[in-house]
Amino acid sequence: MRIAIVGMGNMGSTFANGFINSRFISPTDVLIYTRSQSASEDSRNVHKLSYRYKLDSDIKTCDIVIVAVKPQDFTTLVGDLRQYVHQEQIVVSVMAGISIDRLKQDLGVDKIVRSMPNLPTQIGRGMTVFTASEELDRKELFIIQNLINTTGKSVYVSEENKIDAATAVSGSGPAYVFYFMEAMIKAAISYGFEPSQAELLVKQTISGALGLYEANSLSTQDWIAKVSSKGGTTEQAIKYFNEQDVMQKLIEGVNKAKAQSEFLGKQIK
Repeated sequence: MRIAIVGMGNMGSTFANGFINSRFISPTDVLIYTRSQSASEDSRNVHKLSYRYKLDSDIKTCDIVIVAVKPQDFTTLVGDLRQYVHQEQIVVSVMAGISIDRLKQDLGVDKIVRSMPNLPTQIGRGMTVFTASEELDRKELFIIQNLINTTGKSVYVSEENKIDAATAVSGSGPAYVFYFMEAMIKAAISYGFEPSQAELLVKQTISGALGLYEANSLSTQDWIAKVSSKGGTTEQAIKYFNEQDVMQKLIEGVNKAKAQSEFLGKQIK
C-alpha cells in the first residue's frame, strides 16, 4: 500500500508517524507533500521522510491520498491536486467544514473519507470520528479504520452531519478537560499549595479518575455517587454545581462549538 500525505502540519505528521510506528506501512511507501521549505528540519518528521515541495505525478501511484491542510488553503491547492488524483484512489480529508459532495466535485473523485481527529492523536491516544461516501466498500472502510486506529481509537458514522458534532465533542473536548483542570489548579493554589504541587494534585486526580472509569463498567453518575457520601464534602460541591446549572452550561458550550463548526463549513467557498 502506498500513501500520499498532502500537508505536514500536526495531523499530517501524526498520521505519517502513526502509520510507520505501527508497522502498518513502510517509510518508503509514504509520500509527503508540504509547501514549507523549512520542513526538512521539522522535529515532527521523526522518521526523516523525504519531503516534496510541489505536487507531482507520483501521487497517481498511491492507493490513499490524505489531505491534511487548513480548510482555507484547500482552494489554492485543489486545482493542482485534481490533476493527479483518480477514481481508483481513496481521498481522506482531515479538513473541517468541507463536505464530501464538495470534495467529490472539486477533485473529480468518488471515494471520499471525512475525518475529525483530536489533539491526543499525537501521542497515540486520539479519538477520530469518520464517515465515507457510499462508493467505499467494506474492505476499504476496514483499511481506513485500521490506519486511523494507529493514532488511537475511531468511530465510523454513516451520517455526515455528525462530523460537526464530533468536532464539538471530541475535537474540542481536550480543551474542556484542561479548562476544568485549570479551575481545580487555581483553587488549590488559593489554598496555599505551590503551583507545581497544585498541578500534580490535579493531574494525578484526573489521570486516576480516568483509570477508574476505564477499568470498570460503571457510569459517570455511578462514580459520582461512589465518591460522594451523605453530608460530605463532595456532596456539597456537586450540590452547588447543580444549583448553578453548571452541567447545562457546559452542554450549551458544546452546542456553541457545534454551531460554530457548522457556520465555518458554510463560509468555506
